[in-house]
Amino acid sequence: MAMRASSYGDRSDVTERVVSLNRVAKVEKGGRRFSFSALIVVGDMNGRVGAGLGKAREVPEAIRKGVEIAKRNMITVPMVGTSIPHEVRFKWGAARILMKPAAPGTGVISGGAMRAVIELAGIKDILTKSLGTNNPINTVRGTMAALQSLRTAQEIAELRGKNVEDIVGPDLAAAYRAAEAGGRLPGVPRPAATAAPVGAPTPAEMGHRPGGRPRPAATGAAPASPARPPAAEPPPASTARPTAAEPPPAASEPAPEAAPQPPPGEAGS
Repeated sequence: MAMRASSYGDRSDVTERVVSLNRVAKVEKGGRRFSFSALIVVGDMNGRVGAGLGKAREVPEAIRKGVEIAKRNMITVPMVGTSIPHEVRFKWGAARILMKPAAPGTGVISGGAMRAVIELAGIKDILTKSLGTNNPINTVRGTMAALQSLRTAQEIAELRGKNVEDIVGPDLAAAYRAAEAGGRLPGVPRPAATAAPVGAPTPAEMGHRPGGRPRPAATGAAPASPARPPAAEPPPASTARPTAAEPPPAASEPAPEAAPQPPPGEAGS
């Protein structure tokens, strides 16, 4: 895809983008004759976008025709801040388009021919997916039809003869008004969550109780259960191996008496 400065028509505030450029050959008596088809998307980056398919024997002439057709068929895209007001699923031929609004700062999550239409429309935050064919002509036409089918909460409220608060609630209605005034979509405040009382049954406990009746909340401390006496422990089993009985000690024999020694005077004789 190529970006081109606007040089055709009387609208100089639009940006042009060439999405696809095909060469078509037609077989005739004297040979093949070539022509070109150009798919062009134009937009002012501020909620206005259009697409056109131009055909000619030369490339510049095909682009010029595509730009003129796109400028004649421009549509206005309803936006809430920098995103679209709601999710949309659209089918055009073999193309299936899915678009979802996104939070500020997400960016354009898209690709191929859808990205050209969304960027030139001025959408800054969006999630998209092309679930069908890869043909850029059907994809662009399906994207344009999906954007044209979007409706804001104010339009739905006027059709039903009600206020915006009756359709989306006071919080989201205030967010829509702030987005229109400031050009962005602030976060919608959520109600504070209330904590469950102590002793309240859990959803799993309520599902197992017959009739689904909740248990009464505890009003005071639960009475302490009487202490149980400790169980008597069995005596430990002896792991020592039995030893053989030792024989009684033998009676000690009397020591032999020493021979009498002669007197010292008789030893020399």
